[in-house]
Amino acid sequence: MKKIGCILILLITLLSCKKSPTQFSEAALNDIFITLEGDSIPFKDILEAHKGKTLVIDVWASWCSDCIKGMPIVKELQAEHKDVTYIFLSLDKTQEAWKKGIEKYQVEGLHYFIKSGWDGVFCDFIDLDWIPRYMVVDGNGTIKLFEAVEADDIRIKESL
Repeated sequence: MKKIGCILILLITLLSCKKSPTQFSEAALNDIFITLEGDSIPFKDILEAHKGKTLVIDVWASWCSDCIKGMPIVKELQAEHKDVTYIFLSLDKTQEAWKKGIEKYQVEGLHYFIKSGWDGVFCDFIDLDWIPRYMVVDGNGTIKLFEAVEADDIRIKESL
Protein backbone atom coordinates (compact mmCIF):
# COMPACT_ATOMS: atom_id res chain seq x y z
CA MET A 1 0.00 0.00 0.00
CA LYS A 2 2.90 2.34 0.81
CA LYS A 3 4.46 1.71 -2.60
CA ILE A 4 1.23 2.59 -4.39
CA GLY A 5 0.98 5.83 -2.42
CA CYS A 6 4.56 6.77 -3.29
CA ILE A 7 4.03 5.96 -6.96
CA LEU A 8 0.82 7.99 -7.00
CA ILE A 9 2.55 11.01 -5.45
CA LEU A 10 5.41 10.71 -7.92
CA LEU A 11 3.00 10.50 -10.86
CA ILE A 12 1.04 13.56 -9.69
CA THR A 13 4.28 15.49 -9.25
CA LEU A 14 5.55 14.57 -12.71
CA LEU A 15 2.24 15.36 -14.39
CA SER A 16 1.96 18.75 -12.68
CA CYS A 17 5.40 19.85 -13.91
CA LYS A 18 4.92 21.59 -17.23
CA LYS A 19 7.81 21.82 -19.62
CA SER A 20 8.79 25.33 -20.58
CA PRO A 21 9.22 25.92 -24.30
CA THR A 22 12.66 26.88 -25.59
CA GLN A 23 11.41 28.38 -28.87
CA PHE A 24 8.58 30.77 -29.66
CA SER A 25 5.68 29.33 -31.63
CA GLU A 26 5.14 30.46 -35.21
CA ALA A 27 1.92 32.17 -34.12
CA ALA A 28 3.69 34.09 -31.34
CA LEU A 29 6.47 35.10 -33.73
CA ASN A 30 3.88 36.49 -36.13
CA ASP A 31 1.89 38.43 -33.51
CA ILE A 32 1.93 42.16 -34.22
CA PHE A 33 3.37 44.74 -31.86
CA ILE A 34 3.37 48.54 -32.12
CA THR A 35 6.57 50.63 -31.97
CA LEU A 36 6.83 53.97 -30.19
CA GLU A 37 6.56 55.58 -33.61
CA GLY A 38 3.22 53.82 -34.23
CA ASP A 39 4.48 51.28 -36.76
CA SER A 40 3.38 47.64 -36.73
CA ILE A 41 6.05 44.99 -36.37
CA PRO A 42 5.83 41.21 -35.97
CA PHE A 43 7.54 39.81 -32.89
CA LYS A 44 9.92 37.77 -35.08
CA ASP A 45 11.32 41.03 -36.53
CA ILE A 46 11.96 42.34 -33.02
CA LEU A 47 13.94 39.19 -32.22
CA GLU A 48 15.73 39.25 -35.58
CA ALA A 49 16.84 42.85 -35.04
CA HIS A 50 18.65 41.71 -31.89
CA LYS A 51 19.97 38.37 -33.08
CA GLY A 52 23.22 37.50 -31.35
CA LYS A 53 22.28 39.48 -28.23
CA THR A 54 20.92 38.22 -24.95
CA LEU A 55 17.48 39.66 -24.31
CA VAL A 56 15.53 40.29 -21.14
CA ILE A 57 11.86 40.60 -22.01
CA ASP A 58 9.67 42.39 -19.48
CA VAL A 59 5.91 42.15 -20.03
CA TRP A 60 4.42 44.99 -18.01
CA ALA A 61 1.81 47.76 -17.82
CA SER A 62 1.91 51.21 -16.26
CA TRP A 63 -1.22 50.41 -14.19
CA CYS A 64 0.41 47.32 -12.65
CA SER A 65 1.72 48.03 -9.15
CA ASP A 66 3.88 44.88 -9.09
CA CYS A 67 5.44 45.96 -12.41
CA ILE A 68 6.28 49.38 -11.02
CA LYS A 69 7.68 47.92 -7.79
CA GLY A 70 10.00 45.75 -9.89
CA MET A 71 11.35 48.63 -12.01
CA PRO A 72 14.17 49.65 -9.60
CA ILE A 73 15.38 46.03 -9.59
CA VAL A 74 15.25 45.94 -13.40
CA LYS A 75 17.30 49.17 -13.47
CA GLU A 76 19.90 47.52 -11.19
CA LEU A 77 19.95 44.53 -13.55
CA GLN A 78 20.50 46.90 -16.49
CA ALA A 79 23.40 48.54 -14.66
CA GLU A 80 25.00 45.16 -13.90
CA HIS A 81 24.41 43.65 -17.34
CA LYS A 82 24.97 46.46 -19.84
CA ASP A 83 25.61 44.03 -22.68
CA VAL A 84 22.04 42.70 -22.49
CA THR A 85 19.17 44.17 -24.54
CA TYR A 86 16.06 44.99 -22.51
CA ILE A 87 12.74 44.75 -24.31
CA PHE A 88 9.60 46.03 -22.61
CA LEU A 89 6.28 44.72 -23.93
CA SER A 90 3.30 46.71 -22.72
CA LEU A 91 -0.17 45.53 -21.86
CA ASP A 92 -1.45 49.02 -21.16
CA LYS A 93 -5.02 49.66 -22.17
CA THR A 94 -4.07 52.42 -24.60
CA GLN A 95 -0.95 53.46 -26.45
CA GLU A 96 -1.20 56.89 -24.81
CA ALA A 97 -1.13 55.35 -21.32
CA TRP A 98 1.81 53.16 -22.39
CA LYS A 99 3.87 56.13 -23.57
CA LYS A 100 3.03 58.16 -20.46
CA GLY A 101 4.07 55.20 -18.29
CA ILE A 102 7.44 54.92 -20.01
CA GLU A 103 8.09 58.59 -19.34
CA LYS A 104 6.67 58.64 -15.80
CA TYR A 105 8.70 55.63 -14.64
CA GLN A 106 11.74 56.44 -16.81
CA VAL A 107 11.80 52.97 -18.31
CA GLU A 108 14.92 52.61 -20.44
CA GLY A 109 15.12 50.01 -23.16
CA LEU A 110 13.24 49.04 -26.28
CA HIS A 111 9.49 49.48 -26.11
CA TYR A 112 6.61 47.76 -27.86
CA PHE A 113 2.87 47.75 -27.31
CA ILE A 114 1.19 44.33 -27.49
CA LYS A 115 -1.52 45.11 -30.03
CA SER A 116 -3.41 41.83 -29.51
CA GLY A 117 -3.55 42.41 -25.74
CA TRP A 118 -3.74 39.98 -22.87
CA ASP A 119 -5.92 37.52 -24.81
CA GLY A 120 -3.80 37.64 -27.95
CA VAL A 121 -1.59 35.04 -29.56
CA PHE A 122 1.69 36.09 -27.92
CA CYS A 123 0.27 36.19 -24.38
CA ASP A 124 -1.54 32.91 -25.01
CA PHE A 125 1.75 31.29 -26.05
CA ILE A 126 3.54 32.45 -22.90
CA ASP A 127 0.51 31.33 -20.87
CA LEU A 128 0.31 34.76 -19.28
CA ASP A 129 -1.56 34.79 -16.01
CA TRP A 130 0.30 37.52 -14.16
CA ILE A 131 2.41 40.60 -14.82
CA PRO A 132 5.14 41.51 -14.58
CA ARG A 133 6.52 38.60 -16.51
CA TYR A 134 10.22 38.28 -17.24
CA MET A 135 11.83 36.09 -19.86
CA VAL A 136 15.44 35.63 -20.99
CA VAL A 137 16.29 34.77 -24.59
CA ASP A 138 19.85 33.99 -25.68
CA GLY A 139 21.62 35.23 -28.81
CA ASN A 140 20.38 32.24 -30.82
CA GLY A 141 16.74 32.98 -30.01
CA THR A 142 16.48 30.16 -27.48
CA ILE A 143 14.27 30.88 -24.48
CA LYS A 144 16.56 30.34 -21.48
CA LEU A 145 14.04 31.48 -18.87
CA PHE A 146 10.38 31.16 -19.78
CA GLU A 147 8.70 32.47 -16.67
CA ALA A 148 9.67 34.69 -13.77
CA VAL A 149 7.22 37.03 -12.07
CA GLU A 150 9.61 38.76 -9.68
CA ALA A 151 12.35 41.08 -10.93
CA ASP A 152 14.72 39.73 -8.29
CA ASP A 153 14.14 36.08 -9.25
CA ILE A 154 17.64 34.58 -9.08
CA ARG A 155 16.94 32.60 -12.26
CA ILE A 156 17.07 35.83 -14.29
CA LYS A 157 20.69 36.50 -13.34
CA GLU A 158 21.54 32.82 -13.68
CA SER A 159 20.18 32.88 -17.25
CA LEU A 160 22.33 35.88 -18.16
